[in-house]
Amino acid sequence: MFGNLYDRALTGERCWIRYEDGSVHGLPVHSWLGQRRSDHAFDRAVVGECVGPTIDLGCGPGRLTVDLIQRGLPALGVDQSATAVEMTRRRGAPALRRDVFEPLPGTGRWSTVLLADGNVGLGGDPRRVLSRAAELLRSGGRCVTEFDAETEGVVVRWVRLESSRTIGPWFRWATVGLTGAHQLADEVGLTIEDVQPMGSRLLTTLAAA
Repeated sequence: MFGNLYDRALTGERCWIRYEDGSVHGLPVHSWLGQRRSDHAFDRAVVGECVGPTIDLGCGPGRLTVDLIQRGLPALGVDQSATAVEMTRRRGAPALRRDVFEPLPGTGRWSTVLLADGNVGLGGDPRRVLSRAAELLRSGGRCVTEFDAETEGVVVRWVRLESSRTIGPWFRWATVGLTGAHQLADEVGLTIEDVQPMGSRLLTTLAAA
C-alpha cells in the first residue's frame, strides 16, 4: 500500500504525505520512533489501557510493542514493512511481517487489540479494520484505538507518500471522528466503553461482547 517510501522514511530519508487536494504534511516519523517528548503522555496512556496478551496492528518500528513487553505483557507487533518489523525485533519485541487482514496467530484469543497512530483508517476502510479487531479478540477483550477529535463522522481520502526522489502510489486512508466511531462500533459488535480526549486525539477503548 505505501510502497517502499515508508521503509526509507523510517531509515532517515525525508518524506511527506500528499493529499488528493494537493495539501502536504510531514510524516510523523519521530513520533513513530518514540522520539517526540510531547507524545510520551499519550503513549503511556495507550499502553496503560492494554491488558493481557496484546496484538499491535500496524506496529511500525515498535515503540508501543516494546513498551508493552517492558511492562511484562505478552505482545506481538504486526506490520507489512520489513524495515519496521526488523526495527521492532532489534528493540526487543516480537513482530510479524504480515498484512493485518491475513491469518494471524491467536485469532479469537487476544485480550487487547491495539490500533494506534490512526491505523483504524488503514486502506480507507475503518469498518473492515474494526471488524478484524473484533475477530482477533476473545470474549470480553478490548480494542484500544485512536480517533480524531477534529473529524466529523468518517472522512476517506486518497493520499500518497513522496520524497525528493520518488513519488509513491496513491492509496486510500480514513480519518474517524467520535460520531463515526460509535456507528462503526455498533456495526461490528463492539461497544465504546471509554474515551479520553488528549488534544486532537481521542484514546478510546471498545469492548467485545
